[in-house]
Amino acid sequence: MRTPLLAALLCAAVVECHAAEPITHSLFIAGAETKIIDGAGKELWRYPAATRDGFVLPNGNLLLAVSKNKDYPGGAVVEITRENKVVFEWKGTQAEVNTAQRLENGNTMLTEAGAKPRIVEVDPAGKIVVEVALQCQTANAHMESRMARKLANGNYLVPQLLDKVVREYAPDGRVVWEFKTPEEPKDSWPFTAIRLPNGNTFVNLTHGNHSVEVDPAGKIVWHVTNADLPETPLKDPCGAQVLPNGHVVIGSYAARGEAVKMVELDRDKKVVWSFKDGGPAGIHEFQVLDTNGVPLEGRPMK
Repeated sequence: MRTPLLAALLCAAVVECHAAEPITHSLFIAGAETKIIDGAGKELWRYPAATRDGFVLPNGNLLLAVSKNKDYPGGAVVEITRENKVVFEWKGTQAEVNTAQRLENGNTMLTEAGAKPRIVEVDPAGKIVVEVALQCQTANAHMESRMARKLANGNYLVPQLLDKVVREYAPDGRVVWEFKTPEEPKDSWPFTAIRLPNGNTFVNLTHGNHSVEVDPAGKIVWHVTNADLPETPLKDPCGAQVLPNGHVVIGSYAARGEAVKMVELDRDKKVVWSFKDGGPAGIHEFQVLDTNGVPLEGRPMK
């Protein structure tokens, strides 16, 4: 079923799908392994620590949400060069830092999990300039929130896993929109939420192994499960990105070894590209950097 999502671009998507040239993507990958690979799978860069989120910035540096470790017991956000030189650092103060997003004004938005879950924006000097408390359970810090993003309207879109809800927060902390995830399949925890140009929201639902698009009223207008796809590729779908042509790319955190770890789907749920690497790590988050060597334009929708 075709839906309103970028409908005007569907023709271009179909042309790409049926082109003689196979689709390739260069990728930034975050998770147990943090790296950049080219379209042939060759590793171009690696960071020597696990990460939870990240972006390749326009200047070529990497903005990373670093998993907690001995150097960063509360997690961190760092900006590093391709030589892994740290040029910006903000150390977490609670249990985890789960999100890192560079804003157009040069500040960095991040989320902290812990006794006081929150969104903060910090300036280039590391000073907190915005703080928004999250309304979520605190019994399990690891399951509080994931890929929060600041929206073009100034609000914040936050998937709250164990609460099974995606909430949009105003800067004053008010919840102005929410989507409660389905009760079935079990454990349909929201991980990634992407606000689309048409006002709908795309959501990956981790242990439920499915993804949905919902309209502003919270009605599901498109969904995909393993029943729609070959090779059962959705294994704890975490990261996602909507490409300029309207395709959606989904990464699977629980995929290991020779399993399919990423798939690109058109709006008819046809698999037009997939990724395997045979390695031990799944895909926590990612960024598609180019298609067939041509860099993607605009701010990534991820």
